[in-house]
Amino acid sequence: MLNLLAVWIVNALALLALPYVVPTIQIAGFGTALLVAVVLGLINTLLKPLLILLTLPVTLLTLGLFIFVINALLFMLAGNLVEGFHVGDFWSALFGSIGYSLISWLLSAILLRKN
Repeated sequence: MLNLLAVWIVNALALLALPYVVPTIQIAGFGTALLVAVVLGLINTLLKPLLILLTLPVTLLTLGLFIFVINALLFMLAGNLVEGFHVGDFWSALFGSIGYSLISWLLSAILLRKN
């Protein structure tokens, strides 16, 4: 349970850092970042597997690169669902989803490493 809370906070911190990397993404504050982290987690848990299954032929044809498009669209969906989280356009969502993953991975590696 404590690990889940730590990952949630790390993801929220990654979202707060994201506007410095992709300026067309805006987030209102830490509370909004916490909410967006939950929404992204739910979207990735519930919708992403279904979308990957439905777009499997296209994903195979593009050698897996279509998953980046799916991630960007889901990131844009989170931007539309949560007030105070704005994603400018598709390219912002694409680079934002990649940046969010990288920043979250880096913060998790630094802050949540096990001794």
